[in-house]
Amino acid sequence: MIRQITYFLLLCCTIGFTQNPLPIIPQPKELKRMDGNFTINRTTKIVVKEVAFQKDADLFNQFLLMNYGYELQIVSYTKGHTNIIEIQRATEGNSGSYTLNILPSKTQIASNESQGIFYAFQTLIQLLPLERDKQITLPCLQIKDEPKYQWRGMHLDVGRHLFPTAFIKKYIDYMAMYKMNTFHWHLTEDQGWRIEIKKYPKLTQIAAWRKGSIVGHYRDQIYDTIRYGGFYTQDEIKEVVAYAKKRHITVVPEIEMPGHSQAALAAYPELACTSGPFEVATKWGVLEDVYCPNEATFEFLENVLTEVLELFPSEYIHIGGDECPKIRWKNCAHCQALIKSEGLKNEHELQSYFIKRIEKFLNFKGRKIIGWDEILEGGLAPNAAVMSWRGTQGGIDAAKQHHNVVMTPSSHCYFDHYQGDPKYEPIAIGGYTPVEKVYAYDPTPAALSPEEAKYIMGAQGNVWTEYINTPEHVEYMTMPRMAALAEVVWGTSNPNNYKDFQNRLLQHFAVLDKMGVNYSKAIYGVTSKVAETTDGKGVFLTFSTNFSDSGIRYTTDGSDPKETSKRYANPILIDKSTTVKATLFENGKQLSPIIEQAFAVSKSTGKKVTLKTPPHQNYNKGGAFALVDGMLGSRLEQGFDWLGFLGKDLEAVIDLAEVQSVSKVALNVHSNELNRVYYPKNIIISVSENGTDFKTVKEITLQEIERMKGSVIVDFTPVKTKYVKVIALNAGKIPEGKVGASADAWLLIDEIRID
Repeated sequence: MIRQITYFLLLCCTIGFTQNPLPIIPQPKELKRMDGNFTINRTTKIVVKEVAFQKDADLFNQFLLMNYGYELQIVSYTKGHTNIIEIQRATEGNSGSYTLNILPSKTQIASNESQGIFYAFQTLIQLLPLERDKQITLPCLQIKDEPKYQWRGMHLDVGRHLFPTAFIKKYIDYMAMYKMNTFHWHLTEDQGWRIEIKKYPKLTQIAAWRKGSIVGHYRDQIYDTIRYGGFYTQDEIKEVVAYAKKRHITVVPEIEMPGHSQAALAAYPELACTSGPFEVATKWGVLEDVYCPNEATFEFLENVLTEVLELFPSEYIHIGGDECPKIRWKNCAHCQALIKSEGLKNEHELQSYFIKRIEKFLNFKGRKIIGWDEILEGGLAPNAAVMSWRGTQGGIDAAKQHHNVVMTPSSHCYFDHYQGDPKYEPIAIGGYTPVEKVYAYDPTPAALSPEEAKYIMGAQGNVWTEYINTPEHVEYMTMPRMAALAEVVWGTSNPNNYKDFQNRLLQHFAVLDKMGVNYSKAIYGVTSKVAETTDGKGVFLTFSTNFSDSGIRYTTDGSDPKETSKRYANPILIDKSTTVKATLFENGKQLSPIIEQAFAVSKSTGKKVTLKTPPHQNYNKGGAFALVDGMLGSRLEQGFDWLGFLGKDLEAVIDLAEVQSVSKVALNVHSNELNRVYYPKNIIISVSENGTDFKTVKEITLQEIERMKGSVIVDFTPVKTKYVKVIALNAGKIPEGKVGASADAWLLIDEIRID
C-alpha cells in the first residue's frame, strides 16, 4: 500500500521540474526558483536533532525505500554540512507552516511543529523524479508555506456502503499527500451501523446488516435480496486513528442523531416513539422513525458516546442533526409532554433540546459537538460548531452568532455529484460539480465581516455512498476533485488562473495510471453547445474541450467516431433529426468518452421562445433556447439539458415564425423526489395567431403525466397558429415526510416539440 501511495507522491514535479511553475498541489504560498540542483544519493544523511521530528523522517525513508530501494541514515549530528537534509525547529510559525530551502550543498526543512515538518516532506517528495535511479536530482528553490484554514477535510459515508480498513488507510494517504488534515468518518445511518459498541452488541449483530439494497436509481424502487453489512471493530478503528495520526490527520467520527437512526432502532426499538418493529433500512432518503427524546435514549447515546470517545481523541464529535422528520414527535404523548414541561414552542425546539442535552454531556467529557446546519433550527447549542451543507446561509448565520463553521455546501463540496455530463458518467445522486467549480469555491462568504470570518474554520468535501459501493468508485468520485479542494483550503487557489492548476493537475494523471487509480477523466470531456441560426431553420452545434479542439472527431450518422473520422473545425448545421457523436483524440489515443447527442427536429426547433419567469441559475444552460434546441433531456438523469424552476411555474411562448397547422406538443418533465424534483401539477397548451389572444387546446393532469412517465405527448385537433404557449404548474411545497419537506419543489423541463 505504501508503494501505491508513494507513486502518487512522486508525480507533481517529476514529469519535468524544468517547467514553470512547478506542479505542486497545493500550490505553496511563496516559492522562489534558484539556480543549481541538490543531489540525494545513498550517502546523504538526514540530520534530526529533535525526537519529535523523527517519525516524519521515518515516513520519508519508507517512501525512499519503496521507490528507490534505499534509506538514508538518520543522525542527530554530523561533522559535515554538505549532502544532508537538515531538519530544524523554527522559532515561530502558525500551525502547519514550514520552510523548505533546497540549496546545492544541502536541503533545509524547518517548522515549529511536527505537522509542518511532515508537510515539508510532502512537498519535497513531489519534487522527486519519477524514474528510479541511483541518485535523485532536485531543483534549488526556497519555499515558505502555511495553510490558510485549520479544517481541511474529506468525508466518507460508510453507512450506506462499507469499505475495508485497507481502503480507509489509502483514503487517508490521499488526504495526507494533499496536506488535508481532517477525516470525517460517517459511521452510522438508517442503512447500517458500522462501529462496534461493546455495551450494545445488537448494534453489530442486527443494526449492522440489512436484508437488501436499492439496485439502480432510487426513483426505480428496485431492490435486491442480498444481505449486506459489516462493521469496524474497535481494534480496527484504533488502527485507523493511529495511522491517520502519524500523517497528521484527525479522525472525526459521526454518530447520527436524532434522525437517520433506523438501524439502531432495529436493534433497540425501545428508543423510538412507537413500538416498531423496525428493520435496518434498505431504502435511501429521509425516514420518519427517529430517536425519541426520552431518558432511555439519552442513556443509550451517552453510553455509546463514552465508548466513541475512548476510540477517537478528536476535539469535535459529529452528531449529525440533519434531516430529522418531526411526525413521530408530533404524535408522541411523551414528546408533547416534554415540549410543555420544558417550555418549548414546537418540535424544532425539541430537536434543539435534544442536541443541547448531547452537547452538555460531551462538553463535560471535554469535547465539542459539530453538526449539520439543521442544528440551527430551534436554537443553536451554546458551544456547537456548524457544518453548512444546504448552501452557505447556515454557515453565515452560525458565524454571525460567533460559532465555528465548516463550509461544505452541496453546490461545490459534494463529491457524490456528477463531475461530467451525467449521460456519460456512472450513476450518481444528481447535481453537477466539476473540478473547475470546486476550484472556484471560496469558503469565506463575502457577507461576513472580518471579525465574523474568523469563525470559518475551513471546508470539506463530502462523499455520500448511496450509489458508490466499491473503493474504485470512491476513487473515481474523489480524484481529482480532492486536489482542487486541497488547494482551496490551503488558501492558494486562484480561480482566475485555473489553467495553471489544470496544467499541474494533468501531470498527476500519468502517475495515477501507473498506480491503477480509477480517477475521473471528465476534465478531458468534449462539451457541446447549440446556437440559433440566422433564419431560424435548425440549429448550429459546436464542440469544445479544455484542450485543443483540433483533436475532436465526430460523426453525424450515429456511428462511433475514430481518429480518421471528420475533424471538427466549424459549427455543424442540424436541420433534421439525427444522432451526432464526438470524442477527443491526441497522438492516436482516445482521451475522453464518446458523447452522443440525439436531435429531434420539429417545427419548434430553433425558433424564438420567451419565458415569463427565468429559470433558476442551477439549471439554466442555454436559457430559454434550451427548450427548442432539438436536444432531448435524459429522463434518467437531471443533467445539463434541463431548465429548472424552484417553486415557480413554467410559462413559455414559442414563435413559429408563420401561421401553420399544428396538432401535437411533446415535452419532457422530470421527477426525482430524493433530489426534490417533482412532476408539474398539470400542463396547459394554448395557441394564438397574434401572440396576445390565446385559446387553450388541451390540459394534461398529474395522473396523465405520471402515466406517461414524464415523456408527455399532447395530441389535439389540428389548429392554425403562429404562437404556442406551454404552462407547467410547479408542484409547490414538498409534502411532509418527503426529503426537503415544506421546501419549494423543483420543476425540470426540456425540449418542447411542436408538430
